[in-house]
Amino acid sequence: MSILPGFADISIWQLLLVACMALFASLVGGLAGYGTGALMPMVLVPLVGAEPVVPIIAISAIFSNVSRGTAYFRHVDRRRALIVIACAALTTMLGAYGYTRLTNAGAALLIGSMLILSVPLRRMLRRRAVRIGDAGLATGAVGYGVLVGGTSGSGVILLSLLMAAGLEGAAVIGTDAVVSVVTSVIKISVFGLAGVLTAQVLAFALLIGGLAVPGAFLAKAFVERMPVHIHTAILDAAVIVGGVVMIFAAARQLL
Repeated sequence: MSILPGFADISIWQLLLVACMALFASLVGGLAGYGTGALMPMVLVPLVGAEPVVPIIAISAIFSNVSRGTAYFRHVDRRRALIVIACAALTTMLGAYGYTRLTNAGAALLIGSMLILSVPLRRMLRRRAVRIGDAGLATGAVGYGVLVGGTSGSGVILLSLLMAAGLEGAAVIGTDAVVSVVTSVIKISVFGLAGVLTAQVLAFALLIGGLAVPGAFLAKAFVERMPVHIHTAILDAAVIVGGVVMIFAAARQLL
């Protein structure tokens, strides 16, 4: 029996788990600039399957990124944000459309692979201290658009691009939030036209998004106190484990 519209066959304990993870993910996102797209699939996929995950996170990201962008607004690099948005808009549409053509197992494989690959990619770019100009940022944004349109957890690529372009600290988080709001709107538009925005997708997105607002401002209050390197290591481990679990589950469906 349904508890609320969109939550058929979901128990109150499962909803509580989603809510707790959503609050934790928003806190992580406010501190490190990414988190919701990497952490939420671990809870959502077992409950609703892989196919609705990217649409759910795209809608909830509006809440989390608006609140994060508001908290860090004075640090936003508007010029670089516009470069990324302009170059990623079309490819984001293409990536989102491609996602709507995937099966449930295919979506799980794609999301899981993206989560696992995001960890070594971020570490490699940081270790090599890659630096790019506006042209490099624009080129990277084109590829980023494809990935952000069709996967969850690809936000780490945008962070790496912004850091490689010379942004640091709060400027990275604020600029990332502004770009992510726009790409989320693009994805939602494509998903809406494709008919994948069901009542369940909207219900979960509103639950996750509503808890993102306090998380962003709570993160800002602790951003100078929490040891981010320890938190990042824990998050990386969680992302890899979650990706492996999702790929394993998808493989079982295909066999």
